[in-house]
Amino acid sequence: MKNQSNRFWGFSAIPQIFFPAAGFVLLFIVLALSFQDSLADFFGAVGQFTFRYFGWFYVLVVSTLLIFLLWVAFSSYGHLRLGRDDELPAYSTRSWFAMLFAAGIGTILMFWGVAEPLSHFVNPPLAGVEPESLDAARNAMNIALYHFGLHTWTIFVLPALAIAYFSYRHDLPLRISSVFYPLLGERIYGPAGWAIDTIALVGTLFGVSVSVGLGALQINSGLTAVFGFQPSQALQLIVVALVTLVACLSVVLGLDRGIKRLSEINIMLALMVMLFVWLVGPTLFITSGIVQNFGNYMQNLPWMAFWTEAYQGTSWQQSWTVFYWAWTISWAPYVGIFIARISRGRTIKQFVLGALGAPMLFTLIWMSVFGITAIDMELNKGIDLKTQVQADVAVALFDFLYQLPLPILSSVLSLLVILIFLTTSADSAALVIDQLSRRNDQHSQVLLRVFWTLMIGTTAATLLSGGGLPVLQNVVTALGFPFCILLLLMAISLYQALGRDQRHSTHSKQLSG
Repeated sequence: MKNQSNRFWGFSAIPQIFFPAAGFVLLFIVLALSFQDSLADFFGAVGQFTFRYFGWFYVLVVSTLLIFLLWVAFSSYGHLRLGRDDELPAYSTRSWFAMLFAAGIGTILMFWGVAEPLSHFVNPPLAGVEPESLDAARNAMNIALYHFGLHTWTIFVLPALAIAYFSYRHDLPLRISSVFYPLLGERIYGPAGWAIDTIALVGTLFGVSVSVGLGALQINSGLTAVFGFQPSQALQLIVVALVTLVACLSVVLGLDRGIKRLSEINIMLALMVMLFVWLVGPTLFITSGIVQNFGNYMQNLPWMAFWTEAYQGTSWQQSWTVFYWAWTISWAPYVGIFIARISRGRTIKQFVLGALGAPMLFTLIWMSVFGITAIDMELNKGIDLKTQVQADVAVALFDFLYQLPLPILSSVLSLLVILIFLTTSADSAALVIDQLSRRNDQHSQVLLRVFWTLMIGTTAATLLSGGGLPVLQNVVTALGFPFCILLLLMAISLYQALGRDQRHSTHSKQLSG
């Protein structure tokens, strides 16, 4: 296998990737701290431009990739195993799902579980739907599930499948650039491959930094609600520092001792919070609502998947759908490599259906439990949650929990869940960024993993200092676009490789017969 990396300063790294990526991130931090207003205006303009001219492209690409994944799973390629033909999965299904979920959208569900359905219930994005009506409630749940269901996991699963396939069946490095071998050949070991991995690395770092920033906003609100702390930017930065410190400790321990254990613990804590809300909330309404929400979601998915506001002339999707897709896409390199690392030994069909289906069902239940309970408070209980949600979405979860029994206990438990989700996101991202920036034939080095963890934390703190949520949204919308194009090229490359391998296998069997 060709390898053009070399050693420097005791690191095992590829300098053509490490230095440009690290230099870009450090330059961004310096400029952001020195010219906060100018940088915020710049990314605001880029974000607006990207949405106006390419918002439809995000919607089209993600929906097309979902169709492609389902086709691959149920085609003749579905029986192929990500590894040797007789290889068993590296992790149990329980551990696999826990790491999958914790590294994926655990933080997002905690942040938006109450805020998103309630926001759409109060301000319906669809024309002709009366605010705070039963129709508004149904549409709010549909849109929330659209944002966090199959489409979100499509963005994760496509690169994960492609990376796992080329790594475990073609013995290529566990890198984004390896996916493009059918298109680029040996050039993946040169400037073209370095550029792809650098884009993936930078996108990953900013995507995870946005999540850490959003989590810090929510923890700040939780500490204010539970302990009476005064909300402040200083407190947000302390939270980011704490998350970064814990993540550094976890990356030192590694995948099995650090991330795996934290993920399994946290999924149990998250389930406890969800079951608590289910039992003390309108249990029957929630249970029947889960069933109906699933039916409504599947019924409405075809038109939602290609809805672009073309006939409404509005820009609602800029702050919601396009932001979510761009944000998720910026995570795709990291989550893709991470899922590929933990998925060896599964068949393509098992992998696609498991990685799409299980998180989607969990998301359906989670969003229904929190969303229906919040809407019930507004619709039937006369409790005003919408005012706080409209003022600050980060505080929505804790205002919500304070309307239920044992508010302090549930709030403290939720704070712990958010903190661990942030930690598992940061440390697993650091492991993947390290994978992208170092030699593929050398063991991961602790110093590099800690360096990238510190970069994630510093970038998150910088973004928060530069303007909070609006800046986070604009930065990720702009930086997610290049990788959106790479996702489409990944699907083309994987399709070519699957067809070529099947033809080769058929030809070999004919010769041997």
